[in-house]
Amino acid sequence: QVQLVESGGGLVQAGGSLRLSCTASGNIFSINVMRWYRQAPGKQRELVAGITSGGTTNYADSVKGRFSISRDNAKNTVYLQMNRLKPEDTADYYCNAYLTSHYYSPYSDYWGQGTQVTVSS
Repeated sequence: QVQLVESGGGLVQAGGSLRLSCTASGNIFSINVMRWYRQAPGKQRELVAGITSGGTTNYADSVKGRFSISRDNAKNTVYLQMNRLKPEDTADYYCNAYLTSHYYSPYSDYWGQGTQVTVSS
Protein backbone atom coordinates (compact mmCIF):
# COMPACT_ATOMS: atom_id res chain seq x y z
CA GLN A 1 0.00 0.00 0.00
CA VAL A 2 3.06 2.27 0.24
CA GLN A 3 5.59 2.58 -2.54
CA LEU A 4 8.85 4.50 -2.93
CA VAL A 5 10.16 5.11 -6.43
CA GLU A 6 13.62 6.53 -7.20
CA SER A 7 14.79 8.15 -10.40
CA GLY A 8 17.68 10.20 -11.74
CA GLY A 9 20.53 7.70 -11.71
CA GLY A 10 22.81 7.13 -14.64
CA LEU A 11 26.32 7.38 -16.01
CA VAL A 12 28.28 10.58 -15.47
CA GLN A 13 31.88 11.69 -15.81
CA ALA A 14 33.94 12.52 -12.74
CA GLY A 15 33.34 16.10 -11.68
CA GLY A 16 29.80 16.11 -13.01
CA SER A 17 26.44 16.29 -11.25
CA LEU A 18 23.27 14.27 -10.87
CA ARG A 19 20.05 14.81 -8.96
CA LEU A 20 18.21 11.82 -7.56
CA SER A 21 14.51 11.93 -6.72
CA CYS A 22 12.36 9.66 -4.60
CA THR A 23 8.60 9.93 -4.29
CA ALA A 24 6.49 8.07 -1.75
CA SER A 25 2.93 7.21 -2.69
CA GLY A 26 0.01 5.22 -1.36
CA ASN A 27 -1.63 5.27 2.05
CA ILE A 28 0.58 7.81 3.86
CA PHE A 29 -0.39 9.83 6.90
CA SER A 30 2.97 11.25 7.95
CA ILE A 31 6.63 10.87 6.94
CA ASN A 32 9.05 11.53 9.77
CA VAL A 33 12.44 10.95 8.13
CA MET A 34 13.65 10.39 4.59
CA ARG A 35 17.15 9.11 3.84
CA TRP A 36 19.45 8.10 1.04
CA TYR A 37 21.66 5.04 1.35
CA ARG A 38 24.13 3.59 -1.10
CA GLN A 39 25.86 0.29 -1.63
CA ALA A 40 29.00 0.06 -3.74
CA PRO A 41 30.33 -3.20 -5.19
CA GLY A 42 32.05 -5.21 -2.47
CA LYS A 43 30.92 -2.88 0.32
CA GLN A 44 28.08 -2.83 2.82
CA ARG A 45 25.24 -0.36 2.58
CA GLU A 46 25.96 3.04 4.11
CA LEU A 47 23.92 6.09 5.02
CA VAL A 48 24.61 8.99 2.67
CA ALA A 49 22.24 11.66 3.94
CA GLY A 50 19.04 12.12 5.90
CA ILE A 51 16.45 14.82 6.43
CA THR A 52 13.65 15.17 8.97
CA SER A 53 10.21 16.57 8.33
CA GLY A 54 11.42 19.80 9.93
CA GLY A 55 14.38 20.12 7.58
CA THR A 56 17.24 18.97 9.82
CA THR A 57 19.92 17.26 7.72
CA ASN A 58 22.92 15.02 8.24
CA TYR A 59 25.57 13.71 5.85
CA ALA A 60 28.25 11.09 5.66
CA ASP A 61 31.72 12.61 5.96
CA SER A 62 32.61 11.36 2.50
CA VAL A 63 29.95 13.52 0.81
CA LYS A 64 29.89 16.65 2.98
CA GLY A 65 30.30 19.76 0.87
CA ARG A 66 29.41 17.92 -2.34
CA PHE A 67 25.93 16.46 -1.79
CA SER A 68 22.78 18.20 -0.63
CA ILE A 69 19.55 16.57 0.52
CA SER A 70 16.18 18.33 0.41
CA ARG A 71 12.51 17.40 0.54
CA ASP A 72 9.14 18.63 -0.60
CA ASN A 73 6.70 17.57 2.09
CA ALA A 74 3.66 18.44 -0.02
CA LYS A 75 4.83 16.03 -2.72
CA ASN A 76 6.24 13.36 -0.37
CA THR A 77 9.47 13.65 -2.31
CA VAL A 78 13.13 13.71 -1.28
CA TYR A 79 16.01 14.80 -3.50
CA LEU A 80 19.74 14.23 -3.46
CA GLN A 81 21.77 16.77 -5.40
CA MET A 82 25.19 15.27 -6.10
CA ASN A 83 27.95 17.60 -7.28
CA ARG A 84 31.64 17.09 -8.02
CA LEU A 85 31.05 13.37 -8.36
CA LYS A 86 33.96 10.98 -7.91
CA PRO A 87 34.45 7.40 -9.12
CA GLU A 88 34.15 6.25 -5.51
CA ASP A 89 30.56 7.55 -5.50
CA THR A 90 29.63 4.73 -7.87
CA ALA A 91 26.94 2.64 -6.17
CA ASP A 92 23.30 1.66 -6.10
CA TYR A 93 21.42 4.42 -4.28
CA TYR A 94 18.35 3.57 -2.21
CA CYS A 95 15.64 5.81 -0.82
CA ASN A 96 14.33 5.11 2.67
CA ALA A 97 11.31 6.59 4.45
CA TYR A 98 10.18 6.22 8.04
CA LEU A 99 6.44 6.77 7.90
CA THR A 100 3.01 5.84 9.17
CA SER A 101 -0.15 5.17 7.17
CA HIS A 102 -2.57 6.21 9.93
CA TYR A 103 -2.41 8.29 13.09
CA TYR A 104 -3.09 5.14 15.09
CA SER A 105 -0.51 2.99 13.26
CA PRO A 106 3.16 2.50 14.21
CA TYR A 107 5.94 4.00 12.09
CA SER A 108 7.71 1.63 9.72
CA ASP A 109 10.64 1.69 7.30
CA TYR A 110 9.99 1.58 3.56
CA TRP A 111 12.55 1.21 0.78
CA GLY A 112 12.72 2.02 -2.88
CA GLN A 113 13.99 -0.35 -5.54
CA GLY A 114 17.25 1.55 -6.00
CA THR A 115 18.81 3.54 -8.80
CA GLN A 116 22.30 3.01 -10.18
CA VAL A 117 24.91 5.77 -10.26
CA THR A 118 28.12 5.17 -12.18
CA VAL A 119 30.90 7.76 -12.21
CA SER A 120 33.61 7.28 -14.81
CA SER A 121 37.18 8.56 -14.61
